[in-house]
Amino acid sequence: MSETRDPSPAITRGLRILDVLERAAGNPQTLSDIARAVGIAKSSASNICAALEAERMIQRVGSGYRLGMRTAELGGSFALQFNQVREFFAVVEADPQLSEQVVQIATRDEADAIYLARHEGRRHRLGTPLGSRLPLVYCAVGTAMLLREDEGQIAPLLRPDALRPPTSRSSRDAGEISARIRRAREVGYAVDRGESIEGVHGVAAPLEPWRPGDPPMAIGVALSTDEADDATIERIGAAVLRIAAKLTNPLARRPEASA
Repeated sequence: MSETRDPSPAITRGLRILDVLERAAGNPQTLSDIARAVGIAKSSASNICAALEAERMIQRVGSGYRLGMRTAELGGSFALQFNQVREFFAVVEADPQLSEQVVQIATRDEADAIYLARHEGRRHRLGTPLGSRLPLVYCAVGTAMLLREDEGQIAPLLRPDALRPPTSRSSRDAGEISARIRRAREVGYAVDRGESIEGVHGVAAPLEPWRPGDPPMAIGVALSTDEADDATIERIGAAVLRIAAKLTNPLARRPEASA
């Protein structure tokens, strides 16, 4: 069976270059680095980088390249497609409990949660930068997005080869992770006790799709370990459930959610 022909090799290579620069996490990559990572000639990498630079998708820094401002603009436009993100900031700022917290919205990309929006309600930085990825089964927002999936849908994420524990507190036991997801279903919100980022606890609730076709989303709060006692987690859990209800499409909102 013959391989599928790439209908646009130049675009494919351009996207791979963007992937390389994303993985570099802001460290400039030379043309040699890029050509080697993508598997193309240095001259081809130079031509594609010139085109990407002209469109502000990448920018030259010294002798290398990193992602450009246009990628940030596109990321912001992607997030603002969704009503929950557009409503998020005003709703959180008006909430007396969450306005002074770090509150984030994330969506799902395969086995990861990706952070789309962030309310910075405190001086000390917690949580993850926008665009960051964390494994669904370890972070609170990721677990919250799994609450409406059945065991069969979650099982592939719990295979030994699929588990990628980010911290020393992250479990490798599929049964233990499943039990944590079941407990979260009972209360309606998920808790991450330092399992995705060292020293940070998370509390999150799923968001209802605003429109058919919207991706899964969740809203979560980041807390430092020293303040995340059981009473605080319960209080923040109630608050994220309240905010999640407010970020539901009013035309689809249940009467009790709008009371």
